[in-house]
Amino acid sequence: MTRGRLHLNAFLMNTGHHEASWRLPESDPYASVDLAHYVRLARIAERGTFDSLFLADGPQLWSSVAQRPAGALEPITLLTALATATEHIGLIATASTSYNSPYNLARKFATLDHISGGRAGWNIVTTAGAEAARNFGLDAEPAHAERYARAAEFLDVALKLWDSWEDDTVVADKAAGVWGDDAKIHPPRHKGRYFSVEGALNVPRSPQGYPLLVQAGSSEDGKRFAARYAEAVFTAQQTVEDARAFYADLKARTVAAGRDADHIKVLPGIVPVIGSTEAEARAHERVLEDHIVHTHGVRHLERLLHLEPDTLDLDGPLPADLPPESAIEGAKSRYTLIVELARRDRLTVRQLIGRLGGGRGHLTFAGTPEQVADTIQLWFESGAADGFNIMPAVLPSGLEAFVDHVVPLLRARGLLRTEYGARTTLRQRYGLPRPANQHVTAPALV
Repeated sequence: MTRGRLHLNAFLMNTGHHEASWRLPESDPYASVDLAHYVRLARIAERGTFDSLFLADGPQLWSSVAQRPAGALEPITLLTALATATEHIGLIATASTSYNSPYNLARKFATLDHISGGRAGWNIVTTAGAEAARNFGLDAEPAHAERYARAAEFLDVALKLWDSWEDDTVVADKAAGVWGDDAKIHPPRHKGRYFSVEGALNVPRSPQGYPLLVQAGSSEDGKRFAARYAEAVFTAQQTVEDARAFYADLKARTVAAGRDADHIKVLPGIVPVIGSTEAEARAHERVLEDHIVHTHGVRHLERLLHLEPDTLDLDGPLPADLPPESAIEGAKSRYTLIVELARRDRLTVRQLIGRLGGGRGHLTFAGTPEQVADTIQLWFESGAADGFNIMPAVLPSGLEAFVDHVVPLLRARGLLRTEYGARTTLRQRYGLPRPANQHVTAPALV
């Protein structure tokens, strides 16, 4: 595999990833529904020559509205607006295979890819949680394996839909009165376990062919799915050793699935809290921790760990008899990461809530720009990452600090581009080929 340069993705979340970020004097509690706020963030990330930006999403109200800003604009709609306010940066939206239909979602992503000139990406999620299930007429969430089986068929149908137009279907022959070639339309006529989809997409094949396919599950089912389909993987790892192991495992699975290991990029999340000195960075971190409302954190942790209310003692450890990952039907890998973090570092519930407040299990790092750059370089050069999902604790200030002070160091070390250059699509920026249409046979070599 070639190392190339770092891939950076800006994970944008209203006032920042830290749950108490909205309480700071600089923060706008209404930013989550303010288009101007997101335009500003997108332009900051573009100034830092990030490959892409990313919006998380779920078809349910997240957490308690008392805890943090819980409103979220629908991401594909928001990214369509951001496409007109930016020129280069990729635009990745989260969308669920559990609570969407392939035709509508394939159409939306093809539309975003056309509007943005080839900058669309899809973060594919299967959506855990009974709350979302009940919003769609179900009594409980489908089993973990069932969600991934549905996701695999969903992806197969979406790929058929994106390939239902050949690239040269439109001939636009005004003299002959022929706009397109019907012989180059290929209806999926799919009938499977979960979906029945007859007709071709009503959007021509988009600039990238398919959007960049991103995935975030790190369970066994998630890794099998990623090895088959994903081109970028967002993951949460607490140590460089764990990150190396995950990286090697996923690359090996990808090769075993018949794909090039360079065609899947592993991007762990990192929550950088930056100060001009280490002491200043730690002080910023303490201010955020001091603004955590622990009663909110306890309730959230009890839900995540499938515990009855009032089970946890703030100043005690996690219960010794927590269920194993195999008994969890929700977010399996995140459950295991949090339990292992608490056990390994012997954290009280209060301390665990503090650790999770910034990144919900992602690596949180407080330090100088040089220390942040050193950490990124170490993980990248030691085979733990192809790049990073940058998750600023506070927005916009945390993203500005990263772009103004860490990005120049990464550029000086030859790890990051200084300009976008001739590669215009998101796939090109990630070093990925444009997929051939499955209905077109490549010419024989002579």
